[in-house]
Parts: sequence; structure tokens; C-alpha cells
Amino acid sequence: MAIIKAATPQFLVTDLVASIGFYEGLLGFETDFVYGDFYASVSRDGAPIHLKCAPLLRAERNLRKAGGHLDAFLEVVDLGNLYDELIGRGAPIAGPIEERAWGAFDFHVEDPDGYILCFSEGSEVAN
Repeated sequence: MAIIKAATPQFLVTDLVASIGFYEGLLGFETDFVYGDFYASVSRDGAPIHLKCAPLLRAERNLRKAGGHLDAFLEVVDLGNLYDELIGRGAPIAGPIEERAWGAFDFHVEDPDGYILCFSEGSEVAN
């Protein structure tokens, strides 16, 4: 039987070095690999995000943001500690931890290219 082991989002970024710096410095990710000057993988606790240097469609980013759409959902253990850590690192957090109608608690971070990451704990939807 075939099994899907993981899914990894790929974000188009305008500056690969700056994006790696953001994920490492502000979100506590580590660089897994860098391929040439246009592709990289960063991860934290086994959750990877791939970064590809390519032109962004700013209108698409703005539309997704206006609609409240997420680009990555990261399930977390001990959300409060992560929130405090990221605040301490100076990460651009879009608001305090909020309880959702479906039982999850989460907060969002926006990266330099406008991608929205949702850090969430306790979601019955995700389990």
C-alpha cells in the first residue's frame, strides 16, 4: 500500500538569503540545504518549508492575505512557549494567540514575502 509520508510547502521568495535569515533568526528554523542561489529548505522540528527564488505575484499575495488564507499550517505542542519565543526573537506576529471555534488555539506570522504561517495547537480538525 502506498503511503504519503509528508507534504512540504514551497514558497516563492524574492531574496533567498534574506528569507533563510528570516526563518533562522526570527522563527528558529535551521537550513537543511541550499541548492545554487535559487533553492533551499529550512525546517524546525522536522517540519520543512522549501524556498525558491522566483518572481512573486504581489496581487496574488495581497488577495490571499485579504481573504485570510493560510500558506502553511504547523501543528505545535506547547503553543504558549513557542509564541513567547517568537515574540522574544522579534518575529512579526499578526496578533495574540486566539481560540478558534473548532477548538484550536493559534497565532499567525507573516514572512517577508507575505506568506502566512499558522502555528496551531489542539485542533480536532488537524488530528
